Order: sequence, then C-alpha cells, then structure tokens
Amino acid sequence: MGLSTDYIVTSLQELYGESLTGADIRAWCAMNGSNYQTVANKISDYKVGRGKWNLSIQEKLEQTYQAPPAMPAFAQNLVPDKDDTFVKFGNFGDIKKIIQSKLFYPTFITGLSGNGKTLSVEQACAQLGREMIRVNITIETDEDDLIGGLRLSKDGETTVTTWQDGPVVEALQRGAILLLDEVDLASNKILCLQSILEGKGVYLKTIGKYVKPSKGFNVFATANTKGKGSEDGRFIGTNVLNEAFLERFPVTFEQAYPTPATEQKILEGIALDLGLEDRDFCKRLVDWADIIRKTFYDDIVDEVISTRRLVHIIRAFSIFKDKAKAIQVCVNRFDDETKQSFLELYDKVDADFQMPVPEVTSNTGTDVTM
Repeated sequence: MGLSTDYIVTSLQELYGESLTGADIRAWCAMNGSNYQTVANKISDYKVGRGKWNLSIQEKLEQTYQAPPAMPAFAQNLVPDKDDTFVKFGNFGDIKKIIQSKLFYPTFITGLSGNGKTLSVEQACAQLGREMIRVNITIETDEDDLIGGLRLSKDGETTVTTWQDGPVVEALQRGAILLLDEVDLASNKILCLQSILEGKGVYLKTIGKYVKPSKGFNVFATANTKGKGSEDGRFIGTNVLNEAFLERFPVTFEQAYPTPATEQKILEGIALDLGLEDRDFCKRLVDWADIIRKTFYDDIVDEVISTRRLVHIIRAFSIFKDKAKAIQVCVNRFDDETKQSFLELYDKVDADFQMPVPEVTSNTGTDVTM
C-alpha cells in the first residue's frame, strides 16, 4: 500500500526537520524502501527550489488563504451618490427596470464617447439604492485584476501571502451591479468571465473555493463600439471581442446623444449648481453642438462635440468667467483646423461671442490666444 503524503511529511520532519535536500529524501527512501521520484512528487507542494524543500510552507499558505483581505470591501458602502443635476434620457428607463428586477440579465451599452453610458448605470443604481462596482477595462486587464489573486501583506513583522478577492468576486458575493467600463478595450483575457456571464459564478482554483452569485448580481458593459473594432480609427485601441463573449449579453442598447431640449436642461442644471444663470449660453452651446453632430453624421467633419465636453465648457466658464476662453481651452484637444472651424461656427451661432485674438509673445515670437 502506498504511503500517504501526511505520513511522508511527518516522518521526514521527525528525521530532518523542516528544511530538506535531495540527499535527505534519497536517504529516507533507502530506509523505507520507497521510490525517490514518487516521494518527490507527493511533496511537490513543499518544493522551494532545485533540490530543496520546506515542509512548513504549505501550512503557512493554508493559514494565509484564510486571512481577510487588507481592505474588506464588505465594510464599505458601494451605493453611488445621487447626482442632483442628472437628467434621465435615452435608455435610462430600461436600464433602471433591469436593475430593479434583480434578475441576472447581462446588458451591453454602446455609443459614442461622452454621451452618458456609464452615468446612466451609476445613477440608476443611486436611485434604487443598489451597490455598484465599476471596473475600467484596458488591454492589460487580466484574470488577476478581475477575479482576484494572492497579495503580499503584513502580519505583525512577517510578510505573508494573502488571497484578495477581485472586483468581480466582490460583486458576485454582494449581489451588486458589476459595470465593465470601456469593455471593447479588453484582450481575450476577459474570457475568464464566461461562466460569470452565464450566471454560474466562478471557481477560485487557487484557494479551492466556488463563489455563487448572490441575488441581484448583474453585469453591465459599456463600449464605444459593438465589440467589432473601430473601422474608422476614431477609437484607437478598441478590439474585436470574442463572439462567444458578446453572445452572452442578451440585449444591447444603442445610446445616442440627448435631444437638444434635454441637453439644454442638463447644462442649465449644472450651470445653476455652479452658481451660473446664463441660460442663453447653455442654449447657444447646445445649438452649436447639434450642428456639429449633424455634419459629423454626414461625414463632413471627423470630430464631434459630446455632452461631456459641453459640461466641461460650462465648468470652465464658471472658473474663468469668459465664454471665449472656456470654449477655446475645451476645444484645444482637437487639431488646429478642426479647432478653428469649431470656434468660427460658434461665432456664427452666438452674436455676442468674440473670437479669441492671437497675440505674439515678446520673448518667443510664438502665437498665443488670449
């Protein structure tokens, strides 16, 4: 009958202590009539180097796996704060219904940048008092970032290896909403979520634990594309997502920019929150953005003014108290030709607007706009 691992470990410890060499194991095998390779395989979990074993390491690891994470997320309140300036539009009502149902129904939200995809999920959770965990996806995001892994932590003066749950496992256990933001930036490493997107939970193989989803758990994913990449090159870095991954999302919402009336209401609310009462400026900005978007959809221009950028302009105006400067600093991100055309268009929309005047500095001779 074969010798058990426990017997081998106990016997080796009694003879040689916790630290062993290959010579120690060969000597033990000679005394016990055992095969060296068989014994070495049975105590492989204790191997710390070539021809070296430490019989205490497994016990330490088992203890550290049971230790709590450095920052237990269960002690935190993950319900997003309500935004008093938020204005519901687009798919918000449907998103809220899905979250309110507490059914597992993975949802994909696609649309151009800065049109409120992430905010709609966040504010639906805020209004319903539901916890939400947001994960910003990049090309580097892997299983360790999502599911969790071993982390080094301090236990007194000793450094120990501790298992720490990732955001996905936290959301599973809490029955929270998991928001995968910018999911089309992911690599195929995101396929580690396949079983989770089927509502089956996940097996943590490192610690031998199976985590089932708690009631209310759901997954939302936002993206600028539909997971097929960006053919026009507008969203560099987006990837073609695995079809099996995309197929696990029952529904896809296409988020458009709000209507001019709704967008004006959004800007006016934010302006009032900042102590501004210039409703006319808000309307001019909305008209300006609407014209640009129409020309963008007609493939006349390559850039677009998002709702988020209009909010940036309102905030800049509250700081600088200067419309021209607020618009200019917020469109400086575009190339010179596009920036100039956008400024000239706003000049036509707002009769009171004065175009920024380029001035030459005395010490460098370069043009600056005041």
